[in-house]
Amino acid sequence: AVGMSPLLALGLLVAGLCPTVRCLLGGRLGPEIATQEVQHTGPPLDSLRLASSNTAFTFSLYKRLVSKTPNKNVIFSPLSISTALAFLSLGARGTTLTEILEGLKFNLTETPDTEIHRGFRHLLQSLSRPSDELELSVGNAIFVSEGLKLLKKFREDARALYASEAFSTDFQDSAAAEKLINDFVKNRTQGKIVDLVKDLDLHTAMVLVNYIFLKAKWKTPFDPHNTFEAKFHVSKRRRVTVPMMDLEDVEVPYFRDERLACTVVELQYASNDSALFVLPDQGRMEAVEAVLQPETLRGWRHSLRLRWIDNLYLPKFSISSSYNLEAILPQLGVTKVFTNQADLSGITGERNLAVSQVVHKTVLDVTEVGTEAAAATGSKIMLMSGKIGPLTTVSFNRPFLLSVLSKDTQDILFWGKVANPNQA
Repeated sequence: AVGMSPLLALGLLVAGLCPTVRCLLGGRLGPEIATQEVQHTGPPLDSLRLASSNTAFTFSLYKRLVSKTPNKNVIFSPLSISTALAFLSLGARGTTLTEILEGLKFNLTETPDTEIHRGFRHLLQSLSRPSDELELSVGNAIFVSEGLKLLKKFREDARALYASEAFSTDFQDSAAAEKLINDFVKNRTQGKIVDLVKDLDLHTAMVLVNYIFLKAKWKTPFDPHNTFEAKFHVSKRRRVTVPMMDLEDVEVPYFRDERLACTVVELQYASNDSALFVLPDQGRMEAVEAVLQPETLRGWRHSLRLRWIDNLYLPKFSISSSYNLEAILPQLGVTKVFTNQADLSGITGERNLAVSQVVHKTVLDVTEVGTEAAAATGSKIMLMSGKIGPLTTVSFNRPFLLSVLSKDTQDILFWGKVANPNQA
């Protein structure tokens, strides 16, 4: 696994849009995003306000996903889901529009939808800056039935604000249509996400795809020689054996939250983006999950202080999940778009489209080293004489939460829970 990067994460959202009778909906981010600046004037939504709506959306969705599968791993990209829904809202009108944007936790009296779209465009621009330390690509694409004519304004806005490509697709040949969409996604996620769409309905009118692919190297890699077999306490009674990575003698941002009985540690990537790990004390996971709010996360991040850790143990794992969000989004108030009351007339000019399916798929791999980081293991300095007093050890040997945060925008790229590192 030395060739793998320490953190590989990808999320994907597909939405299927069909004529209302039986309906399915379904995006790529390219450099052409910057050239469209002229059309949309005025200040974009300030990125911290966008991030705080995205965080509120993250937690409300997370709580719903957890209640469905309380003791299972959960992993999703709130950024991917909110981008895809905001993109869809470009074509929505009336209540269908307000439900989507309020479901994403935007306050429409404070922030008009045009400002929200500019905020997303700014966010997508800042995330798509190329960097050596971080491979990150986020994007949108629409696959449109050959018989469907998109409004010129929708096509232009989709490209200018969401850098979306559009592909004309023959859904009557469903095998060819599936291959076209799945190949696009596989290509954009470097082969990690395959067979995203299956059993496309002949009545599909449009498929909207959003993907996010992230490959990042730890600033301080784990030495693979230190990885050992260890016990992970899935529950009070159940333990599994996992490959446990060990980081020795490091200084990391650390906070012990006595009130919530959990420990918070931040690990930086070489790019200075970071992963935040939250380790509730044994049996405290549900209590921590119950109070998750944007303020909780903000409080943790403000309270982090550099702390010398003698041993930080973190399992090496790969988790993935796939969700059908059309069953969950209505619980967040997004209902109309899935019914024959949907108004997506901003897409074609007619009210004959509704969303039948929203599929979100994510894969997260966490390993010791980066692709080139193996040689960096010689830099450990041992100050034995300076070690006085008790050792500080942080061991992720029971269920924990994790989040991947963008340093430029403060947005949550991925959020999840590792309940059992061995559960695929």
